This record gives sequence, structure tokens and C-alpha cells, in this order.
Amino acid sequence: MTIIKQITRRLLSILTLTTVCIAPAIAADDINISYEKFTTDNGLTVIVHEDRKAPVVAVAVWYKVGSKDEPDGKSGFAHLFEHLMFNGTENYDDEWFGPLQEAGATGLNGTTNFDRTNYFQTVPTPALERILWMESDRMGHLLGAVTQEKLDEQRGVVQNEKRQSEDQPYGTLLTHAVEALFPNEHPYSHTVIGSMDDLNSASLEDVKAWFNQYYGPNNAILVLSGDINAAEAKPLVNKYFGDIEPGPALTKWQSWVPKRNANTRQIVQDKVPQTRIYRLWVSPENTSPTATDLLIAASVLGDGKNSRMYKELVYDQQIATNASVFNYELQMASLFGVSVDVKAGEDAAKVEREMDKIISEFLRKGPTKDEVKLVSTKRRASIIRGLEEVGGFGGKADTLATGEYIAGDPNYFKTELNELANSTPKKVKAAAQQWLGDGWHQITFEPFEEYAAASEGVDRSTGLPDITAETELSFPEISQTTLSNGMEVVFAQRATVPLVNVAIQFDAGYAADAGGKLGLASFTTRMLDEGAGKYDALELAAELEKLGTNLNSGSNLDTTTVSLSMLKENMVESLGLLGDILKQPTFASEEIERQRTLILSSIAQQKTRPVSIALTLLPPLIYGDDHAYGIPFTGSGTEEDVTAITRSDLVNFKKTWLRPDNATIFVVGDTTLDEIKPVLEKEFGNWQESGSKGSKKIAKASLPEQGQAIIIDRPGSQQSLILAAHLAPPTGADNNIAIEAMNQTLGGAFTARVNMNLREDKGWAYGAYTFLQDARGQRPFMVYAPVQTDKTGPSLVELKKELIGYLGDKPPMQDELERARLDEVRSLPGQFETAGSVLGSLLSSSRFNRQYTYPETLVEKYNSLTLDDLNAAAAEVIHPDKLTWLIIGDAEKIKAEVEAAGLGPVSVQSMSSL
Repeated sequence: MTIIKQITRRLLSILTLTTVCIAPAIAADDINISYEKFTTDNGLTVIVHEDRKAPVVAVAVWYKVGSKDEPDGKSGFAHLFEHLMFNGTENYDDEWFGPLQEAGATGLNGTTNFDRTNYFQTVPTPALERILWMESDRMGHLLGAVTQEKLDEQRGVVQNEKRQSEDQPYGTLLTHAVEALFPNEHPYSHTVIGSMDDLNSASLEDVKAWFNQYYGPNNAILVLSGDINAAEAKPLVNKYFGDIEPGPALTKWQSWVPKRNANTRQIVQDKVPQTRIYRLWVSPENTSPTATDLLIAASVLGDGKNSRMYKELVYDQQIATNASVFNYELQMASLFGVSVDVKAGEDAAKVEREMDKIISEFLRKGPTKDEVKLVSTKRRASIIRGLEEVGGFGGKADTLATGEYIAGDPNYFKTELNELANSTPKKVKAAAQQWLGDGWHQITFEPFEEYAAASEGVDRSTGLPDITAETELSFPEISQTTLSNGMEVVFAQRATVPLVNVAIQFDAGYAADAGGKLGLASFTTRMLDEGAGKYDALELAAELEKLGTNLNSGSNLDTTTVSLSMLKENMVESLGLLGDILKQPTFASEEIERQRTLILSSIAQQKTRPVSIALTLLPPLIYGDDHAYGIPFTGSGTEEDVTAITRSDLVNFKKTWLRPDNATIFVVGDTTLDEIKPVLEKEFGNWQESGSKGSKKIAKASLPEQGQAIIIDRPGSQQSLILAAHLAPPTGADNNIAIEAMNQTLGGAFTARVNMNLREDKGWAYGAYTFLQDARGQRPFMVYAPVQTDKTGPSLVELKKELIGYLGDKPPMQDELERARLDEVRSLPGQFETAGSVLGSLLSSSRFNRQYTYPETLVEKYNSLTLDDLNAAAAEVIHPDKLTWLIIGDAEKIKAEVEAAGLGPVSVQSMSSL
């Protein structure tokens, strides 16, 4: 009753039967089906063919609706409705088949494909009025009988049909084929039977809306073929169908053949008996004259034992057990496919190569006259056999309805005959060359090898294996020296791979912008590699690429760093370029404007991203406008300041901050200090800058008297981004390890309290955390939770509860401390595995005035932690009543909840004010 009986028979089954690859070499007038056609007042198209050889009448009703008409999320509706149409009507609420079996009906069925849905049966002439009554009753009087029970029942039937079909060998072919060959927005991009999810979501309202839209008489064709003529048919049709209300006007696709240029491949492992190769192309729609030429091509290549594919691969070489070719024609586009079953023990790649040879030869030479004649003979026989019946698959009623539907011509098959009669080997070759070149998709089904587990395994009842030994951190020895100009060099050898990493760190960073134009540090750093020495921007990039050298530059709050990762063999040349970049940046006007445009674009994008908005607004609120850290943590500055930055500003920042007496050189890699120092001396030993270097004052800020909440109104937002902060001790604090462990147990890890509450327990957020952003001065302690809008208030309450509880009735527990301790200690060896990670540690130690061997002290520090240390750290760091909360979301929906959370005064700002 579905496409599975029609399409599956052609595509999803073994495809050994003669497919639609057929074409007669006869004149169209040799075969004729006489008919009369009329349209009722309510729009029903009626076709009547008289054939009195037997007292039977074939009745076929075609609805011009198929899976291509289904909207997103409603796949499978056309097919599901086909089933529902067999389940009784308002005036005969029982199974369809009973009255027809009583009448002696034959050829009873219904099918759905991508384009249309049809129902047909052949009945003895005395039973004609019964079937007209029934067909008209389900066209005009169905919905009152469609109940939830029937919908659920047929939904289950269809889903079982889907399971049964797809559980067959190669049964998922069509699903893979349409998904690969048609873009997502194409009406053919999903299968007729639909998805399980869409079928599950079908409601009674959906079903009734679908019926009202598509099942009116003006969207249907009725064919009567057999012991009847038009004079007898008209009063009967008007009697039974004339009072049915027509449906609405419809908009429908007619043709859409996707253009594909690239060849794509897919391997599907499945429970199949042998490897099968499908090569598939999209081809023209069924009314295109080219489609007829492709039918001939398909038949010549793969229809029967004498076809080229079968004869060569199965009969002669015996490397395949079956080979067939089809052209499945549809209204908007067709599918041309080759199917080859690889013989067990044969190499699939070899079979594919031989398949390619046959296709290539056909494209080069085309078919012979004898081959075209053979196809014509087979097609003529097929047509004649089909037209012996007044109904059924391929019978007269089916043929007349098909022609009317696809072309508005019931005898359209005669057009096909004319096209076939006029086709030549040259035309077939041209069609094949046009459509069977590149752009194919190949699906290779491979047998899924059966594996078996061992009969016995480890005894898991004892639980997780204990970790009985600890690894030790392997941190390299650190050496230090000084260049002639006083620049300090810090060196560590890591000879794992022939790479050398060099970083020059300046005591600058975003804080150097304070009191001036915000974004200047970032802008200056971006300009360093936009032309230097004798190279312009593109030439410099080309030189770095030629050497295989990666250049990176950037800033954090406290420092600005320019680094190279270079091949040892190109170390001298790479450091020469680094010298040019740091000592002779060009600051070309055209590059300045190019970078300014990019920065301003980035700032504009940041204003649309909740996290960027929060990191821009929070710092001035918690540090104060006059503090060196009271600037956007994004580092990009403001539109006003970036627009005002001049070349002179960039040059002055470079001379003031990025200078040798404000820098330290760090080297980690496959070299020695004796080897690299002369190179560094040559490039940087004589580097001097006039004037005084810059200085920063990182003042100590105070916590506010009370907390506050600021809502940034983002109407329509599906989430509320919660980001709260207040000041905490610097990263370099003596008890930093205790602070970090405290934070990890509270909200710094996936398994910490905050995330386990809002994500794992409540399901309100994808992730929720607390963290401390590194800073040489006081750093921010932050609470982060993007939550669904309707849980904004409850999430704020839970976050506040977690903070207060940690300080009070739910202090850190021993198991939490132990988990944090083990995580930190056991992860240390992995943290410093690479030269880059060692370099990062040295840069961090310099920033926070630590010993360069600081990582070696961490195991002892973590192992000595106690709960008292965590409690003391929490008391020092966490102040729930002094947090500044930024909540970015839909103010209209969340303001009342925010006010009720008791965070402090609540204010609202619009996005436009940012």
C-alpha cells in the first residue's frame, strides 16, 4: 500500500528485475487508449475509457499530493494519510476491504510516492456504484471518522512498515540517497515513509489540516476504465462526487534538478549478505525528452543478461553476482543509478574500476543501433502486457492517470513512444554525457563483520581499580643569562622535536591603556606583523610561511607577548624576522586603516554576544572607572577610542611599552643556551629605545557596600546570561593554591557544586561555573551561568544559595578536597608535557613574580592543603552580598524574578545604550 511496493521494488530490492529502462522502436499510433475527459463543477478531473471485453470497471483515484508537499517536521504525512484512508469514513466507519471483498474486487491497492497518492481497484460492473460511494465518502466525508485511536493505530503500522523495510538488506538505500543527492531544502530530501520523530509528532489537528488542504476534488483525478462509457459515467460521478466541497488554491513545485559537480562517497556497514555498490546521479524530471534517452541508456547498461554491466561483470569476468541500472522518474527530478553486487572474495575496488570502465566506454561511444532496437522491443512487450488489463499496476487506468498527472495528457505514454521512436544512439550518448559525468554519489554497502566478546573478563564487582602509584612532574632545568643591553633571557631545553619556541614578554598589557585610549595595546600588537623592516604585510607573512614559522602576539591584563615557534634549522632567519618586527615595525597608514576596520567590526560583533557584553561592562563596575583594570576585558577597546587612535599613538605606545628595558626573553626548545644566546645577542643585544619606559599603577580597590543587579535587556532572548563578579586577592597571593582548590570544589570543575546543581540536577543550564581571572593585582571572582529564560530567577536563587552554603551550613567536605587535590597533582605531568606548556608556565611565573621552578612546588602545596585552608580561602574570597550581577536577557520576562532574588538594587539597560 505504499511506495515500498513501488519504489522499493525498483530501488531498495535487489534490482534484478527489469527496471524502468525501456524504450520501444514503434510508432505511437500503433497503440492507443481511447478516452473521454471532463471536469465536474467542483474541479474533479474525470477520465473514462470504454473496454467491454469483460464486465468489470477499474476505478482509480489519484490525489496530487506526495511526500514532496510535506513541510519541515511533517515527513511521512502523505503516506500516513494513505493508511488512514483505508480505515473507514463518517458514513461507513469500518475497514475498507470488507465491502470490496464482498463485491469481488481485484487489484485493490493504494500507493504513495514523492509526487502523488493513489487508490485503485477493479470491481464487477454491478459493484461500480458501491465503490464510487466509498471513494467519494473518503474524499468528502472522512475527517469525522478519524479518531486518535485510529491515528495511533496507523502510526504504529507505518512505523512497523518502516522498520520492516529498513531492516531488510540494503533497506536504507533510499534514505542515504536522497539525503546525499538533494539539498536540505529540496522537497525530495526526505523519504516518503518519513522519520520516526515526525511520525510520533503527528497530531489529529495536523492530520485534519493536511486532509483539508490536499484532498479536495479539485486536486484529484478519477479514472474509470472498462465496462462503462462517458455517458454512463457522468451522472454517477456527479451523483457521488458532485457535492464535495473543493479544496483551497495550492502552490506546488514542478521541477528542480540540483546541479552537482563533486563526486561523493559513502560506506554503510549493515547486515547485508555481500558488498553492493550503488552509483547514483540526479537526472531530469519525467516529462523531459532527455529522460527518455536516459531510460534507453539505463536499459542498455543494466537491464537483463545481455546488458553491458551484467554481461561483463557477472557473465564474463564473474566478479559480480548481479548488475543492474535504473532511471527512476519523478516529477521534479529523477534518480539514475547503477547497482552491482560484488562476488564474495572479490575486491570491491577492482569491481568498481571495471564498472567505471563500462560507464566510460558507454559515455565515449554510446549505444549501438542493435542495443536501442532491443530496448524498443522490451518496452513494447511491457506496454502491451500492461494494457491488457483495465486496472492494476501498469493497466489502462494507471496509464491514463499517470499521463494526466504528469503532463495533463492521459495518452502521454504515446509521447514517450514518439520520443523513443525518434531516439538515436547519438541522442542517447549525448544525454548520458550530459548527466552521467561528475556529480555522482556512491553508496557502498558492506557486510558488518560479526564480532564476539570474550567469554570471561575482569571482575568488575570489585569496583574501580586503585591508583597505587604516583607519577612525578618532570620540569626542565631553568637557566638564566643577560644580553648586552640588559635584557634577561630565561632558558629551558626540551629536545623532543626539532622546534624552538621564543617569547618576548613586555610589562604592558591592557592595563597600559588606562588613562588613555582604550584598545591601544591591542591595536599596537596587531600592527607589529603588518609590515616591518624591508617587508610589507604580505611579504612578511610570506617569509614566515616560507620558514614554517608561526608568529603570535597578544596581551592580557598585565603583559604583552610576541612569540615564535620555529624549526630549529630556520632559527637564525626566524629570529631575524622577529628582530625586524619588534625593532622596525612600519605602521603603514593603509595597514592601520585596514586593521581599524577589522577591530571596529569585532567590537560591533561583541555587542551582540552576551559574554563579550558582560566582559566589557563588568570591569568598570567592580574596579571603578579610574582603575587600571577598569577597562573592557576583551582588550579591543571602544569604538570611540579605536576610531581616534592615530599612527602617532601606535608608535608612542610601541616606544613606551614594547622596549628592551621592559622585556624578558623566554626560550624553550631543541637548542642550548650557548647555541641561541649569540643569535639573540645579534638581534637584540644592541636594541635601545630613547625616553622612559611606561609604568602602571595597580591600585587596590574596595568591595562595594552592597551588591547590585543590572539587566541588559535583550528582547526575545531564549537564554539569560548570568555573570556576577567582585574582587578577590591577586593570582600571586601566598594562599593562591588554597583559593584555587576552594574554587574548584565550589564551581571550578564539571563535578563542582554549581554545575552539578544547575546542569545535572536542574537541567537549567548547559554549564555553570565559578572562576577567577588571573591578574597581577586584585582579580575578579566570577559566577557564570547561561540559563533558560524561564529559570532565570530560580537560577539566581540557587547560585546565591550555593555561595552562602559554602560559607555556612554546607562547607567544603573532605571528599571534595581530596578530589580536587588528586586532580591537580595527577594532572601535573600532563600539564607540562610540551615545550609550549613549559613556556606558558615561565611567562606566568614572571607575570606573578614567582620562582621559575614554581610547578615543582605544587605537589607539596596541594598535598598539604586542609579543610581549614579552604574555609579560610572561602571567607577571604566569597562575598555573596557584594557581587555585581549582570544578567543579559529579556527584561520583560525576567525583571520581577531578578528583583525577587534579593541581589540588591536592580536596574535595566537597553542593548542600544551599549
